Amino acid sequence: MSKQIVTLTIGEKEYSFEMTMEAYNSYINGMMPNNKVSPSHNFVVKTVTEEDKKAVLELLERPGAAGQLAGALTAEYAPDLGIEIKKPSSSAKS
Repeated sequence: MSKQIVTLTIGEKEYSFEMTMEAYNSYINGMMPNNKVSPSHNFVVKTVTEEDKKAVLELLERPGAAGQLAGALTAEYAPDLGIEIKKPSSSAKS
């Protein structure tokens, strides 16, 4: 499966992540209404490059970091498709 490198700048440092469809799908499938932090943390750790792993693990000790990082990564990896819902015409009858 092909990888896409996503680089995030946090403060003055850049961190690289190797995004794959498998990692993305695993993250989305792991999200539950009462469990978002753990899948986010796992997704970030699974995708960060080895050279940035130690620094990212330190970042993940901060409150909210896992969610912010996972959100930024997924927004870049799976951009908005611009999907719109077509409204039924007012002349349509049930």
